[in-house]
Amino acid sequence: MSVCPAGHQSAADDYCDVCGLPIGAAPAAADRPVEAVDPPGVPLDGGAKPVEPVETADATCPNCQAVNPPNALFCEACGYDFTTGSMPRPADPADPAAPAEGAEQPKAVEPVETAAPVAPPIGAGWVAEVWIDPDWYAAQESADPLPSAGLPTVVALRTQSLLVGRASRTRGISPDIDLSSDTGISRRHCQLTTDGRRWWVEDLGSSNGTYVGDAVGPLPTAPLVAGQKRELDADDRIYLGAWTRIVIRRAEPGEA
Repeated sequence: MSVCPAGHQSAADDYCDVCGLPIGAAPAAADRPVEAVDPPGVPLDGGAKPVEPVETADATCPNCQAVNPPNALFCEACGYDFTTGSMPRPADPADPAAPAEGAEQPKAVEPVETAAPVAPPIGAGWVAEVWIDPDWYAAQESADPLPSAGLPTVVALRTQSLLVGRASRTRGISPDIDLSSDTGISRRHCQLTTDGRRWWVEDLGSSNGTYVGDAVGPLPTAPLVAGQKRELDADDRIYLGAWTRIVIRRAEPGEA
């Protein structure tokens, strides 16, 4: 078994079966100079697409011991994040979905003492522009009112693996890119991963799908296949939910 820079065990010796990071690649150093972005329309490093992951044995959750499907990113029983090692948060009494006071509580499972892997930081500055896209909203025919479209929200991307979705206190879900205002977004909608130069997006079995299109073509109509990573070209846009569009780009001075 090989070990990727994020600490995952992988049967493949080229790319990690769990997060897609190259095996043997060192985490990007914080003082590494920013490299130029490759021209639009080509992979960010001009290289080949990543090798498809091979099947591995079932993943056992270190938090609750539940057996999960091969290459699972999150525990289906408790929500433990296999990619970042994030533990599920306890239920918040203020959350409407929390069990009522006096109700029978599920038996707590004693966590296993493990060194939870943490996604390595990104040396070069990257950001995600989160847009409200009226054209995408019109195509979705959503019953929710469209928020005022204006300048994008710029989110600094600091680690090599990031969750995109809607926050949930009771389920312990805290996305790196929180899109809770868009009700068409799933709790764990998609995952972004990078090797410091290239980016991949993977749909996590979301209800409404994840779509990728370029800046000049028509809106995409075919969602990504859940569980399969798609490498992003320099001008690609990610569409999801009722009105959300995400663009990954290098940070401008002062943004990250």
